[in-house]
Amino acid sequence: MFLDITRYKDEYRSEMIGLWERSVRATHDFLERDDIEFFKSLVEGIDFHAFEVYCVFDDGNRMVGIFGVAEGKLEMLFLSPDRIGKGIGRKMMEFVMKELKVDKVDVNEGNTKATGFYKKFGFKVYDRMPVDDHGKAYPILKMRL
Repeated sequence: MFLDITRYKDEYRSEMIGLWERSVRATHDFLERDDIEFFKSLVEGIDFHAFEVYCVFDDGNRMVGIFGVAEGKLEMLFLSPDRIGKGIGRKMMEFVMKELKVDKVDVNEGNTKATGFYKKFGFKVYDRMPVDDHGKAYPILKMRL
């Protein structure tokens, strides 16, 4: 499987936000509908040049994943819903761990599939926050290698 992992460019912004939304709607069933819109407005305001953000394209030049890293922490990782379970997430994690030296990630406690995914790579929960960074009642699990 060919994947092109490319540093974020402004021309990718719209497609990237669309991928984020599709991924969240498919995988974050614990979120309230209004909260998805709230988080989308936050994502739309992110300066993706402020940290290391990458877009992943398949051999048809279709964006199939995105991830971002800051100071050794995986800040985001999202896949196109139709590509979940196809090995792309594994390749993305191999890249962030080997090339970007990631050793930490925060994950929503309600996102049990993501928690299991990170555990496969050796991440372990070391702390739990009862609310997210915005004070919403979505507990966060802090994980590290």
